[in-house]
Amino acid sequence: MPSFDISSEMNWQELDNAINQAVKEVTARFDFKGVKTEIKLDQKAKTVTLWCQEEGKLEALRDIFQSKCIKRGLSILSFENKDPELAFGGSVRQVITVQAGIAKEKAKEVIAALKDSKLKVQAQIQDEQVRVSGKNRDDLQSAIALLRGKQNDLKIPMQFDNFRD
Repeated sequence: MPSFDISSEMNWQELDNAINQAVKEVTARFDFKGVKTEIKLDQKAKTVTLWCQEEGKLEALRDIFQSKCIKRGLSILSFENKDPELAFGGSVRQVITVQAGIAKEKAKEVIAALKDSKLKVQAQIQDEQVRVSGKNRDDLQSAIALLRGKQNDLKIPMQFDNFRD
């Protein structure tokens, strides 16, 4: 029975490269001269922390970070922006959660989308992945096309791998 896996993996090396590029650009930009900024990656907690001395510059810092991620091929859907919070000395901090792996709630939404489509495929949750199986290859390819179209609605980046005939 043909099957494939839906996963949502993060390339941590590319994320680190994007952060390094963003830091390099911030140090070179004129509007950030004399403004202390910091971008930190905590891989264990799956977070990126943006810290800026001036409140108005935080949004520009986030835009630089996001543009570098896009250029490195990382999906913006992988990041969940929390609300900015005040830090010490009038500075501002924003925590961005990195979504690596498919959470149970999101996996249930993926399965519901497949069931609503009336395609002849079965889906099951396996740890942080969803395995989709069907009787023929065409149904699976239709399922992949459907999920690619709904990727923005589901707000989750998806990779389709481990395709077996």
